Amino acid sequence: MTSSYNDVRSTIESKIATEMALSPSYPVSYQNVSFSPPNNSTWISVSIRFGSKTYATLIGPSVGKNRQVGTLVVDVYSPIGAGPGANLTVAERLKDLFDRRTFNGIIFADASGPAQVLPASPEDYFQTQTTITFEAYLE
Repeated sequence: MTSSYNDVRSTIESKIATEMALSPSYPVSYQNVSFSPPNNSTWISVSIRFGSKTYATLIGPSVGKNRQVGTLVVDVYSPIGAGPGANLTVAERLKDLFDRRTFNGIIFADASGPAQVLPASPEDYFQTQTTITFEAYLE
């Protein structure tokens, strides 16, 4: 069971780091962490966006849980001119990791995408984006 935003972030990033360390491995860029994209190879960027929060239980002050929703956004980048294959393969791998699964009390919905992002940012890459909404019950 997660109890904070940081628990949610840590659980998601840990799952991605473990998966992307497996062969074939891919470098991962996380929010607010220094990162230099590799030259001429595929890499991913991960963002966690927290959305609305509602009361899940009303027991009293400092007691109970809040339902927190959010979105996991994964951008996959590959060299321009190499086709979409690498992006689609990595996106499928991440979709399979989270799609309709539950980890540490974080409940993931089905994935959307991958959709091509135009213009890509950074522009030197072919970029696709997959999003997966989630909910967690925080103390």
